[in-house]
Amino acid sequence: MWKKSKVTDQTAAGQKGIRKKSKVPGVMITQFEAELPEGMTTPDFSRKPIAITIQEGKSTAFKAIVVGNPKPTVTWTRTNGEIVFHPDTCRQNYSEASHEHTLEFPKVAPEDADTYKCYATNDYGRAVCTAVLNVIEVGFSKAKELQKTYGDGKTREHCDIKKKKKKKDKCFEKVWEILMNADKKDYERICAEYGITNFRGMLKKLKQMKQEQDVDTAEFVSHIDTLKHIEEDDDEASIDLDLELKELNSKIFLYKDGEMVAFTKEECDEIKHSLKQVGKKHDSVLYSMDVEGGIVFTADFKVPDVDFAIKLQEVKADERQDALFVCVLTAPLNEIKWFGKNALLSNGEKFEISVSEDKLIHKLIIRDCLPLDAGIYAAVAGIKSCNAWLVVEADKEASSKGKKAKFTVNMPRSKSCDLQCPPKFLVPLKMHTAPQGYECYMSCALKGDPTPHVTWLRDNISLNTNTNYYISNTCGVCSLLILRVGSKDTGEYKVVAENPMGRAECSTKLTVRGKSLPEDISTGFGCIEENN
Repeated sequence: MWKKSKVTDQTAAGQKGIRKKSKVPGVMITQFEAELPEGMTTPDFSRKPIAITIQEGKSTAFKAIVVGNPKPTVTWTRTNGEIVFHPDTCRQNYSEASHEHTLEFPKVAPEDADTYKCYATNDYGRAVCTAVLNVIEVGFSKAKELQKTYGDGKTREHCDIKKKKKKKDKCFEKVWEILMNADKKDYERICAEYGITNFRGMLKKLKQMKQEQDVDTAEFVSHIDTLKHIEEDDDEASIDLDLELKELNSKIFLYKDGEMVAFTKEECDEIKHSLKQVGKKHDSVLYSMDVEGGIVFTADFKVPDVDFAIKLQEVKADERQDALFVCVLTAPLNEIKWFGKNALLSNGEKFEISVSEDKLIHKLIIRDCLPLDAGIYAAVAGIKSCNAWLVVEADKEASSKGKKAKFTVNMPRSKSCDLQCPPKFLVPLKMHTAPQGYECYMSCALKGDPTPHVTWLRDNISLNTNTNYYISNTCGVCSLLILRVGSKDTGEYKVVAENPMGRAECSTKLTVRGKSLPEDISTGFGCIEENN
C-alpha cells in the first residue's frame, strides 16, 4: 500500500511528486505539489480499462472514465512498441455523453497483443493504470486451405494466387522503399497515393523489412542519421545524410527507380549525378543509396507540374516607396521561392511574401525601396522560373527623404507595335462555397491590348460602384473580396473585359452554406470570348 506523503516519484515533467492512493485498485496517482489550491484535485479513474482476450479479426476497445479538476488529458501508450493511430488499426475517441475515453481496435491483429497504459494528467498530478490485450490467433488462410486440400500438387488456383502475389509485390516495390525512410505521419498519405488499402498489413511488412535492412547494413555501416529528403535549389536537387562506414573503401551504389546510375565524386557537366563527401556527410541528387548491397535510404523526388500563366514584369518605384511583383501560376501551389539578386528571400520586415486563397496568385512586396534594392528579382515554381527588373528612382526632393509613402506600381509604357489583341482569360474564375459571415475571395487573370476595361457583375448588376465589394485589377489579375458573406451574396458572378479589339466574359457561382439555391441555378462556370 502506498504511503500518502513519504514516497516520491519523478514525474514526466521532471518534477518530484507525492504518491497517493486511489479508490480504484491498480491505479497509481502522483501529486505534483504538496498542497493543492482550493477546489483543485489530482486526476483519478472512476472506471479503469480492464484486460481483454479476443479472437483475431474482431473489434474491441479499452474504456476508461477519469475525474479531476482541471479536466485531465488522457493519453495511451503500449509496452512493446509505439501506437500508430489510423482508422483501420487503432483510434482514440472521447464521448461527451458517457464521458468515456476509448482506445478502439476496429479489427484486432496478433501484433496488437500487448500491455497498454492509460495516463490521465492535469496541472496538479497524474494517474496511470494498465490493461492487457490478449489476441487468439485463428491460424486460417486461403493458401493453407489450398495446401490442405491439394497437398503438394500445384493446382491452377494455387498457381494463380502465386502469380498475382508476385505481380503485386513487383508493382509496390517502389513504395516500400519510400515507406522505409518516411516519417510515420506520412504513412497514410503515401498509402493513399500508391493505392495501398491494407494499412495494418503495410505496418507489419514494413516492420519486417526494417529488421532485414538493419541486418544487411550492420556489416558495413556504423551509423546513419539526419537524413534530409530532396531539397531543390535552382536547377539542382540534393539529399543530405550523416553516414559512417566501417570500412572507408566500401563501395557505394546509387539507384534511380531501382536502376543503377553512374555518378562522380567531382563536379562534372557530363555526368548528371554527383556525390560529395565532407567527413561523414554525403550529398546526393539521387533517389537511393546502398553500401555493399545493403540499402541505406530511399527518397521520392517529384517535380510540380506547374508553369507561369503571367510572368513577372518590370517594376519602377520611387525611393522610399514600396514595390510589388505579381505572378500567376497555371496550377495551385502552396508556395514558391523568391530570389532577389540571386539571394533567397523570406518573409520579414523588408520583404512580404503572400499567396491568394486559390494558391494561383503569388506576390512579393519590397518595403521602403532604396537604390541598393534595384536589380533582378525572380520567382521559382518547381523547375520553372521567371524574373524581372526592379528600377528604383532616386528621390529628387530632399525634404521627403526618410518618409514612406504608399507603394505604387509604374508599368512600362506599351510600345507602338502590332501586338493588339482582344481580351482573353488566362486563369478563369473558380467555383466558391462560403459559410455565412466568413470572407470570400474571387480572382481571375486576363490579357489584352489595349488594356481591357473590367466590369464585375452579380446577377447582371454591376458591382464596380458597390462599396460592399472590394475590387482590384493589378497586372491583369482581377480580384473581388467580400469581407462578410451573407445570403444576399448568393448568385452568379461575372467578369466582363472589353477593349476595341473585342469582348470576353467569365462567370462562376457563389454558394452560401445554410441557404438553399433555386433549382435553375447551375453549378458550372465558363468563359465567352468575342472578337471584333
